[in-house]
Amino acid sequence: MTKTTGNQGGRPSVLDNFKPLLIDVAVPLGSYYLFKEAFGMSTFAALAWSSVVPAVRTVWGVVKERRTNALAALILVVNVVSLLLSFVSGDPRLMLAKDSGVSSTVAIGILVSVRLGKPMMTEGMKPFLVKGDPAREAAFQRLVSGTAAGSAAFRRKERVFSVVWGLVLLAECVVRIVGAYTVPVDTMVWLGSVIMVAWMAIGFLVSGGLAAGPMEHMLTAEAAAGRDERPAVAAAA
Repeated sequence: MTKTTGNQGGRPSVLDNFKPLLIDVAVPLGSYYLFKEAFGMSTFAALAWSSVVPAVRTVWGVVKERRTNALAALILVVNVVSLLLSFVSGDPRLMLAKDSGVSSTVAIGILVSVRLGKPMMTEGMKPFLVKGDPAREAAFQRLVSGTAAGSAAFRRKERVFSVVWGLVLLAECVVRIVGAYTVPVDTMVWLGSVIMVAWMAIGFLVSGGLAAGPMEHMLTAEAAAGRDERPAVAAAA
């Protein structure tokens, strides 16, 4: 008798849903700190080596799958920008301002993805909406593919979610740059982190109220409708 392991019937697990975040975000970030802190590499070397996975993922997506892996491409661009900014030195205010370069790169990437019709933040939000539930996974796919009754509204909220985060990160970048050149350097060293956390909190609150919350309700309703349809289809058959 054959023993079945993993997911039965091809159903996505929680790990499957979080896999894009783990591979495209957690691995590059984790490897950067591993190379820098554990192996004692320079910032430049750590950034370069941590770019290998997103670079391979991006090229593989273009060559083999004929599509761009948005998360991997974004992390790769951020690493490249960070590599270029690592050459910036001298003026302490410029050193503080350069940290905003990463935020602005991410923000622009997110906003461009919305303009192209492929909101980048969807991959990051999806695991928290689907929660490893096969019915919710199927409902999510119907909603984003346009085959469900509520698809149009769902996809509008999907775009809103990414726009909110793009604008929040862009605003955070502007505030930190202004602070870098107007606030005393010693104060801005710690205030920069406070500003980042504050804008992240704003992002979660605004995107949750305008997009994630309504999407959660639409997804729940679509999943329930899918469950109700299955017995009816089976009875008709």
